[in-house]
Amino acid sequence: MQAFIYKSLRKPDTYVYLRKRDDFAVLPEPVRAPLGELQFVMELALTPERKLARSDAAVVRGNLQSHGYFLQFPPTQLDPLVDG
Repeated sequence: MQAFIYKSLRKPDTYVYLRKRDDFAVLPEPVRAPLGELQFVMELALTPERKLARSDAAVVRGNLQSHGYFLQFPPTQLDPLVDG
């Protein structure tokens, strides 16, 4: 599975992984609006063997399959979708 990764220019160390390049329509407006402009960073193959520095690759793949996106927050900030 390919992931297309974008960084938020408004929220430091916040990244959006998309299943399809530039498919920002999958992001609900309450999620998209606070992020501001998104800048493409890289394309990444998310294989079962892939290790990610700040996220569980299996969780990222699952979110991409079910929602079309995954949000990665800075390590000091709680994920409001999980911890809220």
